[in-house]
Amino acid sequence: MKVYTARQPILNRKQNVVAYELLFRDGAENFFPDVDPHEATSKLIMRTHLNDGLMPITNGKPALINFCQESLLKELPLLLPKKQVMVEILETVEPTDDVYQICRQLFHQGYHLALDDFIYKPEWSRFFNLIKMVKFDLLQTPLPKVAPLVQSLKKRKNIKLLAEKVENQEEFDQAKELGISFFQGYFFCKPEMREKRDVEGNQLILLQLYQEALKTPLNVNALSHYFEHDVGLSYKLLRFINSGFIPITQEICSIKQALVYLGDEKTRKFIALLTTAMLAEQKPKELIRMAIIRAKFCEISAQKVFPAMSEPAFLVGLFSLLDAILDQPMEYILNTLSISEDIAEALKENSDSPLGVLIKMVRLFEDGKWYQTENEARKINLNYQQIADYFKKAVVWSSTYEEL
Repeated sequence: MKVYTARQPILNRKQNVVAYELLFRDGAENFFPDVDPHEATSKLIMRTHLNDGLMPITNGKPALINFCQESLLKELPLLLPKKQVMVEILETVEPTDDVYQICRQLFHQGYHLALDDFIYKPEWSRFFNLIKMVKFDLLQTPLPKVAPLVQSLKKRKNIKLLAEKVENQEEFDQAKELGISFFQGYFFCKPEMREKRDVEGNQLILLQLYQEALKTPLNVNALSHYFEHDVGLSYKLLRFINSGFIPITQEICSIKQALVYLGDEKTRKFIALLTTAMLAEQKPKELIRMAIIRAKFCEISAQKVFPAMSEPAFLVGLFSLLDAILDQPMEYILNTLSISEDIAEALKENSDSPLGVLIKMVRLFEDGKWYQTENEARKINLNYQQIADYFKKAVVWSSTYEEL
């Protein structure tokens, strides 16, 4: 049986992911289905908490789950672990006495409550002592309109504010200036076009290191040179060697020995991961996390259908967000990197190459477009259930590299 759950990251002012909102989907298209909201929430809880649990979906971070009036009054939130969820009260809920009493009960039992797509009515005022977060939909209520309410709510130390549907840098900056602490929106995972700039400092070393890693056979002496001239790079290499991901049978005494110990394939993969991660230091962590998940997903998928291309598939997934990371068009980036034609072709927009299908597939899956995901999967003899399984494995695997 196919089940569908979408998630959207919630970021703090430093653009670090702190939670995920879980969204019910009942079919292949990425929109809320025409079902009763109470039924939707019930199914979401059954498919997540009562199946594999919430933690694998949220990577150990809190989950925000929507509750309509019926779900609240039937005490559905009490089925969930209070330390793992925030109860999101939908904008359709009426501030009745019954709703207030269940909110009081949840509050006193240690649950955190949020008001979704909030538009102020005086009847909500008595709820504010129970509320942990208030969410504003910037498409429905633009920042100038909510500014007075934001200033009023900021005086309440118990309430944090979240801006939804943040679409660009200007909105993000304005929301921060108003004192809003948390954010959701496409801006955080879309490329922001800026003036073209030259690569400087250790970014140049990283790209030179990556170019060296593409050569066959690997020149360990040349690679060691780059690591030995950057303390940070050397530290990350040795930390990776000692992370427990690779069994150590002998003491590592030098950079060169560490690289030899890794072997060519793992060295190339590590340098690619390291390069992407460090280039993205000023970007949201979710961006680099997405790149790593995509890399492993593409590799696992390729191992199933065209094993000889699993290594380039890994790089296609990893580099699929380079335009967002470097704030430059993908076409320009591809012209500056000496990557294989297969990888470059796959990274072009709407590529129908086998590797291009992989990256289209993972993008569609991330967006919750299940029907289109399955259509792409069929092109390379995969099905939706396999894709969902491979993505889950990639999410678990990516945690190994979160501290790179």
